[in-house]
Amino acid sequence: MIAFVRGQFAVKTPARVVVDVNGVGYELQVSLHTYSAISNKDSGLLFTYLHITENAQTLFGFAELAEKEMFMHLISVSGVGAATARMMLSGMRPDEIAKAIVQGNTRQLEGIKGIGKKSAERLIVELKDKLGKYPVGTAATTGGIPSPDSDAVNALVALGIGRPMAEQAVRKTLAGMPEAGSLEDIIKQALKNL
Repeated sequence: MIAFVRGQFAVKTPARVVVDVNGVGYELQVSLHTYSAISNKDSGLLFTYLHITENAQTLFGFAELAEKEMFMHLISVSGVGAATARMMLSGMRPDEIAKAIVQGNTRQLEGIKGIGKKSAERLIVELKDKLGKYPVGTAATTGGIPSPDSDAVNALVALGIGRPMAEQAVRKTLAGMPEAGSLEDIIKQALKNL
């Protein structure tokens, strides 16, 4: 499996990029999100996913690991192919997709070309539990620096606690603390508040 490619961007279009890696050109299908992230760069690293079907082998490229992980979640849903997943990632950022799925927002998902009501409902049913552990809104909503409370929530979710319960425990903990404690203190106290 090819995990990533690093090299010169020989060709860049909104749908595909050719990366020259020591004289070998790798053609990668990309989302608009990835294209906009690399459009001003001459070289760089793209995480990859090799999609093998009966008729083709297609390499997909992603500027961020979170986008690759979301792509893999999306294609795991029956009826959602690689092209549809790429279209979804072109229309929404990975954290926006995760938030829409976790919140059951079918209307937002239907706004993406190729996603109808049934597909949106299937995405929610099959991915809601998996994406409940996805770090929704940390870097995107706080300007790239996760706050201690969002880190605490994500740590609790990683331990297997549901996101709504984790958020409630962290809020209760922060309200009861006289001063801002360390991340470790917040997590320990939140575990007691469950």
